[in-house]
Amino acid sequence: MPSDPAMALWREWEMTRESAERHCRWQQRLETKLVESVGFPCVTVRLPNGEDVTVHSIEALNEVLGTDPDMAALREKAEADFAAHQARWDVAAEETGYTAALRAEREAGDRAHDLLEAFSMTPATTLAGVAGKLDAVLREGEAWEECSEFPWPQIRSALSDLVRIGKQTWPERLADEGPKFNRRRPGARLRA
Repeated sequence: MPSDPAMALWREWEMTRESAERHCRWQQRLETKLVESVGFPCVTVRLPNGEDVTVHSIEALNEVLGTDPDMAALREKAEADFAAHQARWDVAAEETGYTAALRAEREAGDRAHDLLEAFSMTPATTLAGVAGKLDAVLREGEAWEECSEFPWPQIRSALSDLVRIGKQTWPERLADEGPKFNRRRPGARLRA
């Protein structure tokens, strides 16, 4: 039986998506350690009215201080303090592997997105291929597991119907070729 290009694409998407998820968890663990040791880059500015304001970017600092020339000295010191904290973050991020983890997560996520886009241009030649396409759409688009808003219940139902019909029609083919569908629940997904 000829291979289904959509199924091949789904398998690659599934592996890439799982890689992106692993990189995300790795990056999050490293980020937690980084926040505990260095803290997110920020600066606290005492405004002329005595109020302390903490900002996490130069853009936010500019919004708080505005362009008033009377704030130039305060703005300059705050920018220098923020830059110093950002530099500490950057050094620690590199040393802990956070920067590499973040880059790997983004690259895997970008690749998974590209593969998802390729589904729209890749014709399925089997029910398993159609099921794989629907699974990818469902898993990428659904806001949360078992979302009850349109069109997610309808897509889950169509996917379940496809897999059920495929198993009834060609049980030997789907056993070897197609994804196995279990009712969606945490940890349940199609498997190639």
